[in-house]
Amino acid sequence: MLKPDKKTVLLLLLLGGIIAGIGYGLYASGLFDLFVNRRHLVNVIKDHRAYSALIFIGLQAVQVVAAPLPGEVTGFVGGMFFGPVWGVIYSTIGLTIGSWIAFMLARLLGRPLVERMVSLETIQRYDYVMKHKGLWLAFLMFLIPGFPKDFLCYLLGLGHMRQRDFLLVSASGRLLGTVLLTMGGTYFRDARYGALFTVVGLSLAVILLVMIYRDRIEQMLQRMSGALRKDGKEKSPPPDQNG
Repeated sequence: MLKPDKKTVLLLLLLGGIIAGIGYGLYASGLFDLFVNRRHLVNVIKDHRAYSALIFIGLQAVQVVAAPLPGEVTGFVGGMFFGPVWGVIYSTIGLTIGSWIAFMLARLLGRPLVERMVSLETIQRYDYVMKHKGLWLAFLMFLIPGFPKDFLCYLLGLGHMRQRDFLLVSASGRLLGTVLLTMGGTYFRDARYGALFTVVGLSLAVILLVMIYRDRIEQMLQRMSGALRKDGKEKSPPPDQNG
């Protein structure tokens, strides 16, 4: 947790203002339902075409900060509404903004905030991610379906990773999932159901494999990142170099 100097306070106020503004807008307009109701989301975007991209980017950011909210609906609708190129671009912008906000909130407010957002079981399960920089490990966790990516943003904020490295890892690691969801929405819009079922089938197959071999995958990732020694014991964390 950082010392409450002037820069930290100003940054915290900025983040709080962004979250409060987005939260109030969602509450006042009843848009929380958008995260679970695809038809509602599509109708809202159609009714506000002039600034539909900003609405979509904001929703993608919010669903990361409010980690329990599902992001599959928004990602899918992005493909339906904006197509494969702009859908990916807008989703990536929104997800990156949301990931950075979650990361900085954890860095500024520390473990008490994270414990309110993330279950103790999840924190303990991924404790090694906080103790080690592990850029390659973090990238793979963002890349592989089935890992709690939104929670991971908060956990990494408690660790030693620099903002620049985090933004690079989170944006690039999320890209595969973003592309799959966007393409799925595009195929659905264009009634290309064969391609849609192929994308969905491949995604479900990967998720199933990850669920079956999750423990082995995590052990492999830890060894690849250097978080574990060859004997299976955890290495000591590196010196704190927050940036």
